[in-house]
Amino acid sequence: MPIVAQSTETTDWVSRFADEVIEESERRAPGKPVVVASGLSPSGPIHLGNLREVMTPHLVADEIRRRGYQVRHLISWDDYDRYRKVPAGVPGVDETWAEHIGKPLTSVPAPKGSPHPNWAEHFKAAMIESLAELGVEFDGISQTEQYTSGVYREQILHAMKHRGDIDAILAQYRTKKAPAKKQQQKPVDEAELEAAEGSGAAAEDDGSSGSAGYFPYKPYCGNCEKDLTTVTSYDDDSTELTYSCTACGFSETVRLNEFNRGKLVWKVDWPMRWAYEGVIFEPSGVDHSSPGSSFQVGGQIVGIFGGKQPLGPMYAFVGISGMAKMSSSKGGVPTPADALKIMEPQLLRWLYARRKPNQSFKVAFDQEIQRLYDEWDRLEAKVADGTALPADAAAHSRAVRTASGELPRTPRPLPYRTLASVADITAGHEDQALRILSDLDPANPLTSLDEARPRYDKAEAWINTHVPADQRTIVRDEPDTELLKSLDEQARESLRLLLDGLADNWSLDGLTHLVYGVPKVQAGFSADATPKELPPEIKTAQRSFFALLYRLLVSRDTGPRLPTLLLAVGQERVRHLLGA
Repeated sequence: MPIVAQSTETTDWVSRFADEVIEESERRAPGKPVVVASGLSPSGPIHLGNLREVMTPHLVADEIRRRGYQVRHLISWDDYDRYRKVPAGVPGVDETWAEHIGKPLTSVPAPKGSPHPNWAEHFKAAMIESLAELGVEFDGISQTEQYTSGVYREQILHAMKHRGDIDAILAQYRTKKAPAKKQQQKPVDEAELEAAEGSGAAAEDDGSSGSAGYFPYKPYCGNCEKDLTTVTSYDDDSTELTYSCTACGFSETVRLNEFNRGKLVWKVDWPMRWAYEGVIFEPSGVDHSSPGSSFQVGGQIVGIFGGKQPLGPMYAFVGISGMAKMSSSKGGVPTPADALKIMEPQLLRWLYARRKPNQSFKVAFDQEIQRLYDEWDRLEAKVADGTALPADAAAHSRAVRTASGELPRTPRPLPYRTLASVADITAGHEDQALRILSDLDPANPLTSLDEARPRYDKAEAWINTHVPADQRTIVRDEPDTELLKSLDEQARESLRLLLDGLADNWSLDGLTHLVYGVPKVQAGFSADATPKELPPEIKTAQRSFFALLYRLLVSRDTGPRLPTLLLAVGQERVRHLLGA
């Protein structure tokens, strides 16, 4: 029996939607599994904006499962959509792929070197792998299989019979389009990623309007496979349909009750599926707020198929920071797989769970990722000691587990910025990385890098792929004798105080206390003095001291946190480089 009571986590947006969806499902289809849906078009790399199309219903479905209800989360792979253009920067693809424009995505060859049978399967595979890592359970539906096997035959015949009603609905929104304004393209690290009209099919026309009138169905040509076709006649009684292809000149007459090589146009196809699948909840992008959008029009057309429009919020864009490097090399936008190379699934789930669907947010690929991880670790600590706010605790719960159980996690989640610094300094030498990380907490030393994985691997990947070469840390081999000779007595004294305290403070906490304490001691204060007990000039002295250490160790004014850097360099080498 379902657990009818509301979740105790009633302060977050997921629980509120779950309440509404359960109530609506019981009204429409009592006793049946709750159906939520997403639509994805594998027309190219499926990006982090598209991921919101999946994560929003996933989180709601998972909450409903936690309450004991049966749920189906459908992902419609719109792989029978037409191939519209050759995306830029996809490896293994060149201008020759333009000859396939107009064909179904499953009839387009996969990029060169791909193990997959066609274009759609190539891009679906990457997304399926990412969703598995994110703990997203779903039922995948290939629209190619649905259409070519005749599953929708009755729905197609019904749409053709009621084409006049459909045309009348669409006519309410047809207006003369103004000339398109030329817009300057944003770099990907500033761009907002959105999922175009539900499945990426926003640009599709709303039907075939020729001399024979309006038809909500597009055949794929029997000769060239393209959808550049026009229906020239149709008989409702015999279902005899004649079409011609403007691409190759081919024409033929078929019986639609036996013909499986075509599909309903997008603005009819989507509401047909709502009715066919009994969808209760499906979100859509903010582009659906405009008059004539697929979601709005679909809300009227769905009645022709005997269904109702799903509940569904409009979700805001997902922004990206720090992807300029990847953009220039790959020519594309970042995908969930790109994000999961540098962040654990829990963090990525949290980014989508903590913001309401109508709130935009950014996924960080630059230095901001370190701050996000710090924020996440603070939340973990608050959840552990029971001080987290209810909504924050709910978002955390949705990030770390699903109704099926906990996601795999790092046994010893050391600070991401520390792991990134260590990976940077050691440049792939795992024995050196383990030595440094073991010194972080001498009372409870790390015994294997596996204890810090996968977080360590994610931090190392971030350093290697998203930190420019001129910002990487290269420790000097020999002392900067010229700089050491030029130091005044105060600077030399600061180095002596640091070197004298190294042995007794060789841990992350000890070295943090030491490097901050040296300027305090030099100014006549206790090393334990708090900022409130110190004059403002101490901060200036600390900054100058830190800059000196960076110049002597890595020939720059800044770098990784000094305690981590000192541990990484090692006592003997630190003494050598500081002129002991």
